[in-house]
Amino acid sequence: MRSYSELFRTREFTPLFVSSCFRTAASTVSGLALGTLVYRATGSPLLSALSMFGPSLAQMVGAATLLSAADRLPPRATVAGIALLFGLGTAVMAVPGLPVWTVFALLLLLGLIQSFGGGVLWGLLTEILAKEGYLLGRSVFNMMSGITQITGYATGGVLVALLSPRVTLLLAAGLYLAAALTARLGLTARAPRAKGRPSVARTWRANARLFSSPERRTLYLLLWVPNGLIVGCESLYVSYAPDRAGALFAFAALGMFAGDVTTGRLLPPRVRARLGIPFLLLLATPYLFFALRPGVAVAAALVALASIGFGASLIQQERLVALIPDELSGHALGLHTAGMLTLQGVSAALAGGIAQLTSPAQAMTVMAAASVAVTLALTPALLRHRTALPGGRGSEPSMPRDRPAEVNSP
Repeated sequence: MRSYSELFRTREFTPLFVSSCFRTAASTVSGLALGTLVYRATGSPLLSALSMFGPSLAQMVGAATLLSAADRLPPRATVAGIALLFGLGTAVMAVPGLPVWTVFALLLLLGLIQSFGGGVLWGLLTEILAKEGYLLGRSVFNMMSGITQITGYATGGVLVALLSPRVTLLLAAGLYLAAALTARLGLTARAPRAKGRPSVARTWRANARLFSSPERRTLYLLLWVPNGLIVGCESLYVSYAPDRAGALFAFAALGMFAGDVTTGRLLPPRVRARLGIPFLLLLATPYLFFALRPGVAVAAALVALASIGFGASLIQQERLVALIPDELSGHALGLHTAGMLTLQGVSAALAGGIAQLTSPAQAMTVMAAASVAVTLALTPALLRHRTALPGGRGSEPSMPRDRPAEVNSP
């Protein structure tokens, strides 16, 4: 599969894509409305920020307990059901007089559900497109996410100002319900990829199996840590340029869009496979120049250039998909998503703490330097694993890829 037109001619890709568009728009709009609502109720910037980004930290708990569900639940029903639950939860948050602790309890619950929802979604994508088409399909989802977030935040801001946070939450709930309906009507009923009931024990066994491969372990670290540290830089745009932060976010999204198109569509496979590490270095290096405290115009150019490097994630995901057993595809990709979101939340908190003690510019420089250091530290291990077998293909020691017995055992 080599073109976007081929993607959208694939029968189930379009409804899955449209459903995800609705969900991303709903998440963006509701996050802004909820953050505003919590801030007005408490006057606390910390609680407001946690209402928007705190649920990402619940992904870590879900990855350790619930992730085995990603391959053991019927995909269509699960994708539609999760969107429906998010719609109902968002509608409940719009109830006047709802205590703040109830809002955070709902957010925690929804975060735990989403911890395996990403695995279900991306595992289904590998079934619809096959592993060979995963990278191109995921690049389209990434581009959609960036564009939808930009327009969603802008639209959410207008809705909150013209209507109210509660009305905006109800509109977001409607988008979630549209996502559920699109998935239910557009997707085909499929059997789960693995047998047995989800359990904490199965989640731990599958996590251990995935981490038993040195190359997979290295890929996960490359997917989580360098990118997460740079998201910490992005979390400081507002404090770096309070009146022009929107421009920095827009240019970052533009660079990410360019990186996704280049990686997913333009680069030949052999060239693409060699650019994972260079792209990660590109992702961090321009932020080192923030030590000079550049003006907004130069800063926008730097973040656009850096964000092209997010294309590294697609390259590493393509390699990861090639190394995971079919019956663990949802679990493995869900683990990637959960770890990524967790590291992003942790990095944003770390960057904010450093900026509090120094300055946003210095904090960005520190986070970027840490990202470069992690990438360089992991590079020898990645190269060693890839050349461990003839042909440069990684292995899964003591666990054949076609052996599902351990994962499906009680």
